[in-house]
Amino acid sequence: MVKKSKKYIEAAKKIDADKAYVASEALDLVQEIDFVNFDATIELSYRLGVDPKQADQQIRGAVVLPNGTGKTQRVLVLAKGAKAAEAEAAGADYVGESEYLEKIQGGWFDFDVIVATPDMMGQIGRLGRVLGPKGLMPNPKTGTVTMDVTKAVNDIKAGKVEYRVDKVGNLQFIIGKKSFGTEKLMENFKAVHEVVLKAKPSSSKGVYIKNLAVASTMGPGLKVDPSTLG
Repeated sequence: MVKKSKKYIEAAKKIDADKAYVASEALDLVQEIDFVNFDATIELSYRLGVDPKQADQQIRGAVVLPNGTGKTQRVLVLAKGAKAAEAEAAGADYVGESEYLEKIQGGWFDFDVIVATPDMMGQIGRLGRVLGPKGLMPNPKTGTVTMDVTKAVNDIKAGKVEYRVDKVGNLQFIIGKKSFGTEKLMENFKAVHEVVLKAKPSSSKGVYIKNLAVASTMGPGLKVDPSTLG
């Protein structure tokens, strides 16, 4: 068992573990009790009533946060010719073809997201065992396999975050930094929640959102009442 720090224990004392907080109240409190000496990341955790073993309940996608995440994503675009030039003009950090695939094969990962045109996927697929476990494989469902590389790069730079339900039905999201303040964090929270609700599979029965919590990087989590997000 991981030993909790004194600061964590003191912060946890300020939380009512049996209470599901109003969303804005939870954001206020999670900022108040944060104790680290850096600009902490604020994260959401959803526990969903889905069965990820069923193909139609494998929730996956992406959402552009209104206020970004507080982190600038490094984008690698794998494309040829005019599309490569388009990616460069859009502000991609790295643009190329097979030379970058060779670098990745050699252990290079100085990027956060890969965007690829469909014609590159045959080559990229060979690196599935390398990219897959790191969550870096481009996918049409998240908008990272596309001919519209300008939109893909712009969305990622603007604060696009990808999501994918894990084996036990959990979804994790970053909604910004503590320095954003409650108003901007709330706007991002609502954007995420709307996407989660729309992603509910028609085959999912019973309670869809079983649990929702918010926490800072190293702080304790607070339960949130989903109905308070409008």
